[in-house]
Amino acid sequence: MLKSSLLRSVLLGIPIGVTFFDSIGYVARVEGVSMQPTFNPDTEGSSDFVYLDRLPLRNYSIERGDVVSLISPKNPRDVLIKRVVALEGDLVVTKRYKKPLLRVPKGHCWVEGDNSGRSLDSNEFGPVSLGLLTAKCTFIVWPLSRFKHLSAGEVPKAIYSAY
Repeated sequence: MLKSSLLRSVLLGIPIGVTFFDSIGYVARVEGVSMQPTFNPDTEGSSDFVYLDRLPLRNYSIERGDVVSLISPKNPRDVLIKRVVALEGDLVVTKRYKKPLLRVPKGHCWVEGDNSGRSLDSNEFGPVSLGLLTAKCTFIVWPLSRFKHLSAGEVPKAIYSAY
């Protein structure tokens, strides 16, 4: 009886869990310094954990200033966390990109790390296809002392909206 109940729970729980993580959201660890001071403000090796919400990306409802996770255009095995600083049609004054001035193409966005001197971002690989975005960061959930809702942050002044 106990084995049957446990087996039934596992057989039901796994698909429900996978569906939730794949469709709704999940918690992930933020590593590195590219998003300091927003994430991992201590340089002592502690990492922040964030809730990544997949629902806003179903209809690409992202705004300038949102923090998103994305599949790296340089290495598809890597997932990056960056801030959206420009949307399609915006004119961007780049920092290290091959063009000093760029209009973000349709279906793309421009992402940068908050710690711009130490970030692999659009200044290295250019505009990012919206199809590479995987989730929007909505909360810092750990450590508890840093628990907070993440609202859209400020974007650099070198962004000129087309709208």
